Amino acid sequence: MRIHIGTDHAGFDLKNAIVTALQARGHEVIDHGADALDSEDDYPVFIIPTAEAVIEDQGSLGVVLGGSGNGEVIAANKVPGVRAALLYSHETAILARKHNDANVASLGARMFSREQAIDLVLAFISTDFSGAERHARRLAMLTDYEQSHLAS
Repeated sequence: MRIHIGTDHAGFDLKNAIVTALQARGHEVIDHGADALDSEDDYPVFIIPTAEAVIEDQGSLGVVLGGSGNGEVIAANKVPGVRAALLYSHETAILARKHNDANVASLGARMFSREQAIDLVLAFISTDFSGAERHARRLAMLTDYEQSHLAS
């Protein structure tokens, strides 16, 4: 699986650990930065291109990281077609994919140990959308809203 990943300074070290863990499991990882640790960088610079890449690369998934993951999930969800979910437990990682067909996972690098964060990412990417009618219906409602309210 191809996975796009991006972070600001707060998730820099964790991003590198997640990239290594994913590559060790045979996944292709596209790193959208940050490429160097800069405590003054701004997360939208890295998160928006990561989210855009997920949309452009059908079948791929994304992982975005920041201090809490909150700003990152907001930024990713500004990209039309992205369904980013803030992961805060193993169960939410699974449900984000299974019920919401999320295509981007957002994690707070300051909220988890490396091992916990890697576990959340692995749970997210290894879970498929259930396809259940009620979930598909709800996602269609969101897609309809998004498409009818895009700025011209």
